[in-house]
Amino acid sequence: MYMLIDCSNCRTPLQLPPGAKSIRCAICHSITLIADPRSIPPPPHHTSSSNHHYTSPSSQPRPTPSPLNHAPAGQPPHSHGSKRAVVCGISYKNTKNELKGCINDAKCMKYLLINKFKFPESSILMLTEEETDPYRRPTKQNMRMALFWLVQGCKSGDSLVFHFSGHGSQQRNYSGDEVDGFDETLCPTDFKTQGMIVDDEINATIVRPLPRGVKLHAIIDACHSGTVLDLPYLCRMDKTGKYVWEDHRPRSGVWKGTNGGEAISFSGCDDNQTSADTSALSKVTSTGAMTYSFIQAIERGHGATYGKMLNAMRSTIRNTDHGLDGGIVTSLLSMLLTGGSLGGIRQEPQLTANEPFDVYSKPFSL
Repeated sequence: MYMLIDCSNCRTPLQLPPGAKSIRCAICHSITLIADPRSIPPPPHHTSSSNHHYTSPSSQPRPTPSPLNHAPAGQPPHSHGSKRAVVCGISYKNTKNELKGCINDAKCMKYLLINKFKFPESSILMLTEEETDPYRRPTKQNMRMALFWLVQGCKSGDSLVFHFSGHGSQQRNYSGDEVDGFDETLCPTDFKTQGMIVDDEINATIVRPLPRGVKLHAIIDACHSGTVLDLPYLCRMDKTGKYVWEDHRPRSGVWKGTNGGEAISFSGCDDNQTSADTSALSKVTSTGAMTYSFIQAIERGHGATYGKMLNAMRSTIRNTDHGLDGGIVTSLLSMLLTGGSLGGIRQEPQLTANEPFDVYSKPFSL
């Protein structure tokens, strides 16, 4: 098992192989000596939030700082204004896990953020295999650094977005903080050697530090992604649009909410479902069904409230015989689609949040 330590010079998180006595930093090239590797704490998803018991939002404890609480050592863009985004699309090129539409998803999401929601291009950090900068490649280390960069120094009034299109998975949970007994995961390009990014770590890095007045939206287009941010509440909606908020606070009492901020996630499917964007070998489409339906809902004017967004996204995926059109969607996706239908997709986009709310009255905005 790899352990996470900080470089003694630049403080970059480094993954220490089992039994190693020293490690060279890939950023500053300095060597960090390890007296006893067994004394180093494991990565955050094995230890995070074990001492945080749920209390009401007004009296919730301050979260333990993320182990990644220092600036990334690469060259992420400087934040401008009050909007910032991390957009990640992974194709797993030249592997048996290769996907066809995920980088397309990332490009479309970037276009949407800039042209519809006025995100400065310089405040959008793109991670794809097409990037030439080694710090922009969607490795586990770079994704961790990007997630920290997303929330670093955020303040009241800021709007943050994390979009991911790629493979998602599950692994057995042994800490008792999952209702279904499984942690949800995201797969970086090097997940086979470095491991997956677990929902506990995502929550500790970009959810729990959020201060009051900061808004985070996650748009996760992956399999098993329903609760991949580990948010306390899931909106269980039926096909007629009626909904209830399910309480997903773990029985262990671990606090999974924010530090006063707002966190909301749209995900491609329920935890026990798969998403079409991770089924490229079926040749259904060359873009993720969830990312497409998200953009489509906004383009067709269904983005007034969160309830309307969720219903519109589900309707687009259910009604697979409908033509695919719409302003941004047409200009960006016409060359991406194989056919004109999403035919055969069986997935239900999900909505989770740090606090329940009226989905049909709360305005949607990024």
